[in-house]
Amino acid sequence: MSAVDDTFTRLRGAGHRALIPFITAGDPDLAFTKDAVRILFENGASLCEIGIPYSDPIADGPIIQASYTRALLAGIRLQGIWQTLGEISECSRGPCVTMVSYAIVYRQGLEQYASLASEHGVAGMIVPDLPVDESERFARICRQHDLSLIQLVTPTTPRARAQRIAASSSGFLYYVSVAGITGERRDLPPDLIDNVRWLKSQTDLPICIGFGISQPEQAKQLASVADGIIVGSAFVRRMTDTASRGRDVVLAELGQFARELAHAMT
Repeated sequence: MSAVDDTFTRLRGAGHRALIPFITAGDPDLAFTKDAVRILFENGASLCEIGIPYSDPIADGPIIQASYTRALLAGIRLQGIWQTLGEISECSRGPCVTMVSYAIVYRQGLEQYASLASEHGVAGMIVPDLPVDESERFARICRQHDLSLIQLVTPTTPRARAQRIAASSSGFLYYVSVAGITGERRDLPPDLIDNVRWLKSQTDLPICIGFGISQPEQAKQLASVADGIIVGSAFVRRMTDTASRGRDVVLAELGQFARELAHAMT
């Protein structure tokens, strides 16, 4: 059982939904990342997803890609991220999971990466470019370290394959709301709720919906079927001009937006 499992057990028992904000590690710096995670948990987040900057992101749109580029140009590297994640875990109100490219995991070494993640308080990992057909070894290693390996189902995933993904995932299942890349969208697909309802009939895992969610009204709509929502670009966009607006102003805005999303799901 990972901390992700414990969190969803508690939420389900209380009849609550999870708000999972995404932010990029090291944008604009690691001290801000630590402060942002604290603010998000104080204002309704149940888990936080931390993006590990990568030069060739797989499914991220321009807002998150730009944040990765800013972090890498600022010299953010994995060693510093581990240290910050460890500091966050010591005082955090909830678990953090990382969004990380398999290329980073593979270069570090699967066992070594999982060991470091566990050592620094990470509760789980989302590896978007690791197909279910090749995930068995890493899933086994993650289980040994009490880490959730959270896998993704998309609108174009064949149903038989979606069942395989659900069976091999742990923590929660990440349902990608739209075919395409991350980014804020005014409208979500009309068949989204029906697709998630079908997926819920196939697994006992919590299902969280991500990609495109940017408004409290959308969070309210999805709370009827999802166990949680994942919001990335709408948070990251609010952090793009931290230097000019001031850190305290941006942190307050992140907290306010988190409160609005969390309130919409109650």
